[in-house]
Amino acid sequence: MGIEVVDGTRLETRWIGQARSGQTVLVFLHEGLGCMAQWRDFPDRVAASLDLPALVYSRAGYGASDPVEWPRPLDYLNREGEIHLPALLDHFGLERVVLIGHSDGATIALVAAGSDRDGRILGAVAMAPHSFVEDMCLEAIAKVTHIYRTTDLRDKLARYHGDNVDCAFWGWNATWLEPGFKHWHIRDHLAAIGTPVLVIQGADDEYATLEQVEIIQRIVPAGVQALVLPQCGHTPQRDQTQAVFDAIIGFVRPLVPVSA
Repeated sequence: MGIEVVDGTRLETRWIGQARSGQTVLVFLHEGLGCMAQWRDFPDRVAASLDLPALVYSRAGYGASDPVEWPRPLDYLNREGEIHLPALLDHFGLERVVLIGHSDGATIALVAAGSDRDGRILGAVAMAPHSFVEDMCLEAIAKVTHIYRTTDLRDKLARYHGDNVDCAFWGWNATWLEPGFKHWHIRDHLAAIGTPVLVIQGADDEYATLEQVEIIQRIVPAGVQALVLPQCGHTPQRDQTQAVFDAIIGFVRPLVPVSA
């Protein structure tokens, strides 16, 4: 684990294995209340099975990375995928990557794939992504506001985010509940994706309907694989770990050149 300064911002990073020049690297993108540590050992297992190096990091405002102002800009997910993630890939000189994201991280992976002009993104795994804003999602987020204010949720999140805890929570919660955010979407980015996509959704996701899967299947011109898991909520990699693990391995392996 370490801190890397990317375009003047300190980011908490962790490498799994050591990337050789030109080698394919897995890049893990956490959810809206997550950080590097909250992936637990999932990236390690995936990287070991594929025999590939992996980069896991906390975006600005999360974990031990630099804080940011909040509420965030209404296009903060677009900025992460179009500007900040490519800057991180440039910083490490990564030429070929597969993005694996959850929730906000899944959305960022899709934005980045739709913005990629260098062909370095070989594919994107999107677990519980948001491509547009649903009423049920906003209702669920509003409920979390009360929970954060009245329970020990803040203390639990502080174990991961430290002094960034309010930045992490309100940067997500307050931004999504801004009136203008209900009009946000990434349809243009989906239409520009030229690499394969694996979208994974829990049938019982409390933040989204299956329309999130269907819109990706309708709009993305490249091949889309979809996995809808029963008895699974918004965190597929925890609720249905083995099924998600197997799906990711099966998706990524054919994308990676033999020499990578």
